[in-house]
Amino acid sequence: MARRLSRRESQELTRSRLLAAAAEVFAEVGVAGASVERIADRAGYTRGAFYGHFADKDALVAALLAARTRRERDEVAELAEAEDDPWEALRAWHRTRSAHVEEWLALRLELVRDALQRTPGRRSPLADREQFAREALTGAVAHELGIDATEASFPALVIHALEDGLAIQRALDPESIPADAVVAATELILRGARRATQQPER
Repeated sequence: MARRLSRRESQELTRSRLLAAAAEVFAEVGVAGASVERIADRAGYTRGAFYGHFADKDALVAALLAARTRRERDEVAELAEAEDDPWEALRAWHRTRSAHVEEWLALRLELVRDALQRTPGRRSPLADREQFAREALTGAVAHELGIDATEASFPALVIHALEDGLAIQRALDPESIPADAVVAATELILRGARRATQQPER
């Protein structure tokens, strides 16, 4: 006989199913086209269950992005512990991640479109996620190059932008673009940045 879920476990299951359903519906019809009813129905719940967990769609989008950020951070941390070479760990993670690149890219592009259609002054949850990612990359670049965060912020921005661009290229032409291309691009940028920091200004 299956164990009965506790109230907390049941709430967590409902929330995770709503998030998974939202990711599917957003990718299919966009954020604007996704109604609360459609998301709840996809997850197998009622409108009331949705509002029992999220105040509105913005709160849902923020939770969806936060959950993905936590998952990616945990995955990278696990790989880093399992590999002696952090670059090889990163390559392995990107190879695994590439299996879902089309799904994530479809969702991400819909979230970008939603951000562009917002009224001025109404910040998108995606903007917060992007800021978090840039800050994390800035810290990693600063550590790798032995420079301060101010100097590291631009190389980190370039790496972050390249990741988006290479994800699109990979989705369009997976036979030609390797899954770990972003790692090679990152190494190339860091080598150039390292040489620049070691050379005296002219």
